[in-house]
Amino acid sequence: MILIILGILLAIIFIIAVAVTIIANKNVAAMNRCIDTVLSELEQNYTVTPRDVGEYEQMKIYGLMKFHAEQYDINELGNLSVMRMNMGIMQMATIVITPQDKNMPLLSADYMYILNNRKSYLEFYDVVKEKDEEYTQLLSALSAVQNNYAHLENIETTPAWYAHLLTVTSYKGGKPAMDKDLESMLIDSLKTYIAHAKQLPLLTPEEKDEKLSITVAYTDGLIKNGGISTDVFKKELGEEKTKHFFDNVFFGTAVKQ
Repeated sequence: MILIILGILLAIIFIIAVAVTIIANKNVAAMNRCIDTVLSELEQNYTVTPRDVGEYEQMKIYGLMKFHAEQYDINELGNLSVMRMNMGIMQMATIVITPQDKNMPLLSADYMYILNNRKSYLEFYDVVKEKDEEYTQLLSALSAVQNNYAHLENIETTPAWYAHLLTVTSYKGGKPAMDKDLESMLIDSLKTYIAHAKQLPLLTPEEKDEKLSITVAYTDGLIKNGGISTDVFKKELGEEKTKHFFDNVFFGTAVKQ
């Protein structure tokens, strides 16, 4: 009887493991599709050059979460960073465009896949000095894109110290059936972002320095005041190394263009 019970338990465990593996593979495909589509769209409009991220290519957090980091230079726009994480029952992807050459907001997109549940965070940060007509038109256009996806489930977020920097935001949840919509919302937003960026003049060296200082105030603020993902990295890597990662890879503020 004991052997029969053990056999049943092992069979159940095997079935669960197979089911989780199948779901994880589908989630990884959805995650990679978002990232690959973003890269493809950028490459159609800019010269996108990979950078060597060194020791940050693979980062192990809490011994279980393995983050794979990538960094790219977007010619005449700024820094692009991508992070992927696959932990079986959970997958995560982060895409950040830190504009350095144009008067544009910082773009941050986060995706979390926990079995058959999804969370999507799309945010545009106000790291500019001159909020001119072109800038406000961009924000209006981005808001219009988000309105096209108002049918997607909204999720609540915890207020953060950098709330005053947030302009257009979208926090959505859903199931696998919503993957295509979540991907389309990101790409439609990116296309709008790129279309406006292409029309803007390059910043002068002085304007570029001003923009950089505003961006650094935000990224240093993450180190000082914390954030959900920042706190995870600080706890595991330490404050100094997390700052080095942020400055040299994730936001690229220390990288000379």
